[in-house]
Formats: sequence, structure tokens, C-alpha cells
Amino acid sequence: MASDELRLQLDFLQFLRATAVNKVAGLPAELAVAAPLPSSPRMSALGVVKHLTAVERWWLCIEAGGADLPSLWAGTPDPSWDLTPDDTPASVAAAYRAEWARAEKALRGLGPDDRTRRRAEFTVRWVVAHVVQETARHVGHLDVLRELADGEVGE
Repeated sequence: MASDELRLQLDFLQFLRATAVNKVAGLPAELAVAAPLPSSPRMSALGVVKHLTAVERWWLCIEAGGADLPSLWAGTPDPSWDLTPDDTPASVAAAYRAEWARAEKALRGLGPDDRTRRRAEFTVRWVVAHVVQETARHVGHLDVLRELADGEVGE
């Protein structure tokens, strides 16, 4: 049971993170890297999880927490969707999980009303809500991609 607003948001984020990882678990590599949507040729299940890793790095670690880390999405078009030959469901999920630990460390000691450390333009409350909504939106993409890949549905 969440005892405060920020804890509640972070608990929902953790549920969404776990759901994202579950969506790629058990997918053969060829299905995990497939981009079956003609209108989104860079959107694969692994690409979505890599993008979510970049989202957490930027918003939670760098923007909110002020961590001195390189952005994972610098460039146009956004390279966080791109896969390398070394990307596997296991390696991409492991990188995402590692980012969760970085985010937890970066947010330690911050409250919802605190201003972000990078630009002080946002509150921690706003940043966490933004990451929750973006993660939820992309978990919806993962729902579709997984169902198209092998018919599996559910969380």
C-alpha cells in the first residue's frame, strides 16, 4: 500500500516496467526485432524497451535527479529505437532493469514538490507522472506487437 503520492506513482511505474519486460520475455529474437507495422518501420518490441530505457535515463536520472550520464536519445531521428546486432531480449531487458536502479538512486531524497535538478523547470511530481504516462502508452504498443508476434495477450 502506497503511503504517499510519489510512492503511488512509482509503484504504478514499477508495475508498468515489469509488464514491459514481460512482453518481451520468451519472444524469439527474430520476433522481438520484427517491426510489423508498416506505418512505424522502426517500432519493434525490443526497440520499445530500448526507448523506455532512454526515457528513464533522460527524465528520471538526468532531468529530475541531475545525474551526469549521457543521453540515450540524442540525435534526429531518435536513435533509442534502433537495434544493434548485439541486442537480445535478455540484454535489452537487463539494460532497462539497470536503468531502474539508476533512477531510484537519482530520485533518492527528492519529494514530489522538489524542482528537477537539471533545469529546475519541472517538479519531480510532473516528471514521474510524465514517465508513467509514456511508459503506459508504450506498454500498449508492446501489447499489440506481442499479439502480432505470437498471439500472446495479457500482462
